[in-house]
Amino acid sequence: MHAIHILLVEDNEGDILLTKEAFEDAKLLTRLSVVRDGKEAVDFLNKHGAFQEVETPDLLLLDVNLPKKNGHEVLKFIKEDENLKHIPVIMFTTSSSEKDINLSYQNHANCYITK
Repeated sequence: MHAIHILLVEDNEGDILLTKEAFEDAKLLTRLSVVRDGKEAVDFLNKHGAFQEVETPDLLLLDVNLPKKNGHEVLKFIKEDENLKHIPVIMFTTSSSEKDINLSYQNHANCYITK
C-alpha cells in the first residue's frame, strides 16, 4: 500500500499546523504537500516552476478564502481540466456561507467541510 498524497491549499499557518497534527494523530499513511495560495495550487497541479517534479495528489483539501486565486477559482480550474477532474476535492474552510457552499457543489466539489 502506498501513502495517500494530499495537497492542502491553505494560507493560515495555524490551520496548516492543526491539519498536519490531525493526520499524524490519526496514524494514516499519508504524504501531505502544502501550498499557501490559489496560484501556487494551480502551479503545483500543472507542475510549473518549482513544482515540476511533484507527484499529482490523490486528494485536495482546498480553502475558499485564498490570496491570488480563491478556492472557487481553483476548484473550477481542476474540474474543467481533463487530467485533473478525477481528483477528489474537499472544500475545507471557515466559511459557512450558503453562497460558498452552493458554488462549491455547482463546481463539482466532492465535499464541503466547515472548520
